[in-house]
Amino acid sequence: MKAIRRFTVRTVLPEPLRPLQELAQNLRWSWHPETRELFQSVDPEGWPAVSGDPVRLLGTVSKERLSALAKDRRFLRRLAAAAEDLSDYLTNPRWYQGAAAEPDELPSAIAYFSPEFGITAALPQYSGGLGILAGDHLKAASDLGVPLIGVGLLYRHGYFRQSLSREGWQQEQYPVLDPNELPLALLREEDGTLASVVLALPGGRSLRAHIWKAQVGRVPLLLLDSDVEENHPNERDVTDRLYGGGSEHRLLQEMLLGIGGVRAVRTYCRLTGHPAPEVFHTNEGHAGFLGLERIRELSEADAPDALGDFDSALEAVRAGTVFTTHTPVPAGIDRFDRELVARHLGDGGELGGVDVQRVLELGMETYSGGDPNVFNMAVMGLRLAQRANGVSTLHGAVSRRMFAGLWPGFDPEEVPITSITNGVHAPTWIAPEVFRLGARQIGTQRAEDAMMIGRSDRWESVADIPDAAIWELRRVLREQLVEDVRRRVRASWRQRGAGLAELGWVDDVLDPDVLTIGFARRVPSYKRLTLMLRDQDRLMDMLLHPERPIQIVVAGKAHPADDGGKRLVQELVRFADDPRVRHRIVFLPDYDMAMAQHLYPGCDVWLNNPLRPLEACGTSGMKAALNGCLNLSVLDGWWDEWFDGNNGWAIPTADGFRAEDDPDRRDDIEATALYDLIEGQVAPRFYDHNGHGLPERWIEMVRHTLTTLGPKVLAGRMVREYVSRLYAPAARAHRAVSGDAARELAEWKRRLREQWPRVSVDHVEAGAVGGSPELGSTLTLRVQVALGELDPGDVDVQAVSGRVDESDRIADPSVVSLKATGRPDLDGRWHYEGPLTLDRTGPFGYTVRVLPTHAALATSAEPGLIAVPAESEGMTAGLLR
Repeated sequence: MKAIRRFTVRTVLPEPLRPLQELAQNLRWSWHPETRELFQSVDPEGWPAVSGDPVRLLGTVSKERLSALAKDRRFLRRLAAAAEDLSDYLTNPRWYQGAAAEPDELPSAIAYFSPEFGITAALPQYSGGLGILAGDHLKAASDLGVPLIGVGLLYRHGYFRQSLSREGWQQEQYPVLDPNELPLALLREEDGTLASVVLALPGGRSLRAHIWKAQVGRVPLLLLDSDVEENHPNERDVTDRLYGGGSEHRLLQEMLLGIGGVRAVRTYCRLTGHPAPEVFHTNEGHAGFLGLERIRELSEADAPDALGDFDSALEAVRAGTVFTTHTPVPAGIDRFDRELVARHLGDGGELGGVDVQRVLELGMETYSGGDPNVFNMAVMGLRLAQRANGVSTLHGAVSRRMFAGLWPGFDPEEVPITSITNGVHAPTWIAPEVFRLGARQIGTQRAEDAMMIGRSDRWESVADIPDAAIWELRRVLREQLVEDVRRRVRASWRQRGAGLAELGWVDDVLDPDVLTIGFARRVPSYKRLTLMLRDQDRLMDMLLHPERPIQIVVAGKAHPADDGGKRLVQELVRFADDPRVRHRIVFLPDYDMAMAQHLYPGCDVWLNNPLRPLEACGTSGMKAALNGCLNLSVLDGWWDEWFDGNNGWAIPTADGFRAEDDPDRRDDIEATALYDLIEGQVAPRFYDHNGHGLPERWIEMVRHTLTTLGPKVLAGRMVREYVSRLYAPAARAHRAVSGDAARELAEWKRRLREQWPRVSVDHVEAGAVGGSPELGSTLTLRVQVALGELDPGDVDVQAVSGRVDESDRIADPSVVSLKATGRPDLDGRWHYEGPLTLDRTGPFGYTVRVLPTHAALATSAEPGLIAVPAESEGMTAGLLR
């Protein structure tokens, strides 16, 4: 019979074992080997059955075993040491506590919002790179002592589990997750009732959500759950699954994440005394509604720090908001129908007290080629955040071009979107064997510091590790991967309907002495899962080469609604099913963190072949590099900035080729380049052994990868950059732009927008230098500018100069501010003057422009206003030889 209700009965631990509960509930165990080893010793046989999840383990251990452990002095000493170590980790000062010269230079707290978080496979609330990045961000913040509060949603079905049909077609299952079986606790009010947030919906309905808390080391992660009895069935399903449902369903998810998330943070801080966040960081546009909720807070007349009007509240909110974009293509951005957004946020909806037209303007695509009838979440994110960034240097440039329409008149290079290259959390992704080898070389504490802080001198010690030790480590990791792959292949074929008698061949799948290439990621078309199959005969020859064979491990999930992606998976699976090569190439279904932690260390080469420049960062290659795996990648994302010729290989790309002319031609060209690299460079180097049986040149590349990339690819480096470049400036701006200062800034911008049509550069002249202009000569620029009712303190009049191209565009410009020479003339024009140094040879040009300036602006481009001479669509050019 089927139960009418399901719940979890928790184990009651004997008093001496009570610290196990705290250790299990703090997700630090997911990156702390000693704690995991302690739990494994609780029930060595049961540990694999619960997939290394301490919470599930404690629910399965027998009463007799617990009683025995409660009397085991050796175990109790280990338990006490682990509990003390966790206490020290949670309470002692860390990097952040000593990072600022003055205590108030850094934010008291930062709220970090993301639609998904990949902390551990035991908490399946992630689908791919965005969630893994968010999880690594939280872990690194914890290690560094950064006072972060994570905010997300609790999906009762998580992301789907993937299996294959006999024909190789992806199938999805959505197992129900019981939060009581997860490392979570409900947030409760002081009287013991469940804390909740409530959103108003059209038609008098409401959306209520409870707040679960996961403890990620020092960082609380708040997850909102709409599956509560008070909700209508439609509202209970809002947090049913990650990236599921139609447009309205997604809108409600993002309203709950952004608006409900702010309310959850307020509730958590009220109940725990945690400092209120000064900075709000939205990881992609999904959480962008958080800015609207904060505007609503500040617009309410009875709020303690009320500003009373939308514009003043907007300025106060923008000052303390950071927005990170992860998508390099417009199609990857959430866009909603304007009327749908208006219905949910206008009168009768959630933000009834806020002018819905002002809200809609924030998401309006007002630029050329934009659709005025949609509400763009990334556009809103950029308009609500004073600071924004992409996730690699190349992606920052792509983002500036993609969103340049929001700053008309500015070159893409000046669009105020910076970049902070992603990193990965080394304690999570470095194999224990790799860490132990480093610890033997420099000591455990120094090795831990290397993973968290990224000091290059710690990583340079890899140079002293003997070649034989490195090569033996690589073989051990490869052998572990082979064992894991065989287990997974057998399980997959059993799911596909194969009998045990059919699977004898699985014992020969992969070879621990063969060059192993890994490829694992989501399966959108631009990542090109099947590029390796463009010439199947040639690939087969490489797999079966008599002297230099390769083997390939592939994993990845296509979105459930992406039949094109599913066809790519099926094409790969069918090739891998071929009896001639199935011992050399495998597809592993249900790619997740647990699989990845074996896959990255066990591969010799990590393959990444997206369509450039559509990979925002691509952190899987970083995780592989931390384990001594070499990258074989298109120069995209992080690899574009850190490939140095000795840490892997760059796949040549046909960037100038017009794919629309012949969609297959570019793939053919780049697949051929990939085959050439593997056959001509990668495989020969791997198999080129010296008299001692060691591939010296390969090992040198592994050593170089670890010493040069190790300090760079760390999430600790990434989070430190966020603190110094974005969080600290945002906190200072938050403090500066509040109360009367916010009102003054809003009024200044109103006056600026009103007067800007009257701003113009009316006349420019340059004094002669005599004869032919020569390098080092100086011209005197004199400029007449009309400012309307603005005054010189509101603007910055700049001379922009540099080498020009054939179209008179200035490349790599020098910018010099000119000075006003006195009062305006009889026509009301202001006179500006300043030197123009001819500091470069060749074709040289200059122009003049007027930009707004204010102490509260992060950049002069922020308001999106610029005035240039009427003739200066191109540049005023002169030749300098």
